[in-house]
Amino acid sequence: MGTWKRIAAAAPLVPLAGAAVVLGQVLRAAHRSDLPSFPNQEPSGTFGDEDAPPIRLAAVGDSSLTAPGVERLDDCWIRRVALAIAEDHRVELVSLGVGGSKARDVIEGQLHAAERLEPDVAFVSVGANDALRGVRVKRYREHLETILERLEAVSGAVVLVGMGDLSSAPRLPDSVRPWAHRRSIAFDDVCREAAARHDRVVKGHTRGRMTTAFFDDEAMFTGDRFHASGLGHAVFAEEIMPAVAEAMRIAGFDPGSLGGVDGDVARQRRDVQP
Repeated sequence: MGTWKRIAAAAPLVPLAGAAVVLGQVLRAAHRSDLPSFPNQEPSGTFGDEDAPPIRLAAVGDSSLTAPGVERLDDCWIRRVALAIAEDHRVELVSLGVGGSKARDVIEGQLHAAERLEPDVAFVSVGANDALRGVRVKRYREHLETILERLEAVSGAVVLVGMGDLSSAPRLPDSVRPWAHRRSIAFDDVCREAAARHDRVVKGHTRGRMTTAFFDDEAMFTGDRFHASGLGHAVFAEEIMPAVAEAMRIAGFDPGSLGGVDGDVARQRRDVQP
């Protein structure tokens, strides 16, 4: 085989080799023995006045729901959302999230249980593990579409969290930050496009403080330097709340003190900003 033919044959392998190196660095960062490891937690519960109008929330996803390392469980973002809604409603929150889950894991291990619950508002918070573990964008898009289609069919509305910038995590080595940044944007774009295809799916705004705040202060992270701390979860909750308010409106509930943006404008944008 001539020189140019050998180069052409090897060219497709170069990106794969580079990806393998990056993924190896990510895996080494994920298993650092010098940093603590925290257990997953269970944020499910019932909140609010027993005589208030009932509302059922179901959440599927990854460790963004299980809040490893967050000292007070009420500080995790999904609990903060439930407690805010509980100002005016009797809230049943069922979190099915499992730490480390990718979108495919949600389909195989969480989605059926979420469908059985027939929630008034469903939450989807998954994608970080897909992005960091090298899942193809196309495959994530397919899996996310399955999740949204099936949840929209049984829920009043769906809140799709989307993705901040994973490159902000102090645990990641500097060499992989540009890659993690590009992957974060690509996967968040998939979420935005997916929400636009569904009438009852509302995406949270992730390109504001949910991204910038985590570059400014390492206190936004727990001791493992990867998962969000209670302070980080407070930012998540603040940024996601307008999308929650819009989803409640779509599902036929009064969001009350949650406020949010005008419903017609929000449905047109599909990416609800505070």
